[in-house]
Amino acid sequence: MFMRLWSIHPEYLDAKGLLGLWREALLAQKVLMGETKGYTEHPQLDRFKNHPLTICAIGSYLKYVYEEGRRRGYGLDKDKIIYTFPVEINVTSGQIIYEFEHLKKKLKTRDQEKYREISRVEVVKPHPLFRVIEGPKEVWEK
Repeated sequence: MFMRLWSIHPEYLDAKGLLGLWREALLAQKVLMGETKGYTEHPQLDRFKNHPLTICAIGSYLKYVYEEGRRRGYGLDKDKIIYTFPVEINVTSGQIIYEFEHLKKKLKTRDQEKYREISRVEVVKPHPLFRVIEGPKEVWEK
């Protein structure tokens, strides 16, 4: 399994993608808290590990995923989020573009309606935790 902690705004994800992100981000929280042995070296976790408030960073990430799920009427459990504190993590513009194109490819076969909806997007918003800086996609991307 490849963990994907999207840098793009959760509003772009279809139902399957958003609920999958919720589960993967909860797993990431467990990994970062040392509560599981798997995925400890997963490269997408480095962004959180390198933040001085690691658990607050993943908690804030989860908070925004929770809010998008709630907006859509999904029954996500906010109590599963350990800590939240408003923090920011940098993400490159190249990573945002890469992820958005990657998502569009997934949605083209998985959810045509969501694909058509996001295909009209001209300026891609990042997940609210991230602040966009200029740069290429991350080296850990395939």
